[in-house]
Amino acid sequence: MNNQKSNSPTTSTNGKQSREKSNNVSMRSSQLMKLFEDELKDIYWAEKALTRAIPKMIKNATSDALVDALTNHLEETKNQITRLEKVFESIDKKATAEKCDAMEGLIKEGEEIMEDCEEGPMRDAGIISAAQKVEHYEIASYGTLRQFAETLGLTEAQSLLETTLNEEKAADQKLTKVAMRTVNIDATEIEA
Repeated sequence: MNNQKSNSPTTSTNGKQSREKSNNVSMRSSQLMKLFEDELKDIYWAEKALTRAIPKMIKNATSDALVDALTNHLEETKNQITRLEKVFESIDKKATAEKCDAMEGLIKEGEEIMEDCEEGPMRDAGIISAAQKVEHYEIASYGTLRQFAETLGLTEAQSLLETTLNEEKAADQKLTKVAMRTVNIDATEIEA
């Protein structure tokens, strides 16, 4: 019977490798790759902006637990910038920041909360609110970037982005605990 397919490992392996190599080349020149690069530039700008915004939050916070959480996250943010630079390097691109309007707006909102709220538990609650909005934006951004990297076959980038995504989720959970255990309770005792 001449209709039988060859089960030769050499033929199927070489064919598969050729398809994977071809797919990898086409994916890296795809519109998704361009979007991936644009989103990287966006979050890179956002993280750099946060290294200037978080110290202001720390200065305005009065809760020791909140100061600790923010201080820890500032150090994580600096490491995340370095990690993003490694992602750029892994795709043979120069680390470049492009203004992130969303993060700029979230930072501005946080600054307004700090200006409008009296020092103490109310301001701390506002800082947590602003910080968690930032965390949720970052979680969405890193989750999307990680998925893009996976789809594009960028395993090193995917791994680096997954690490940062997990840090952002942990930071959000820590802020929730600070709010629930002390800050929000203390804020309820302040009369309007």
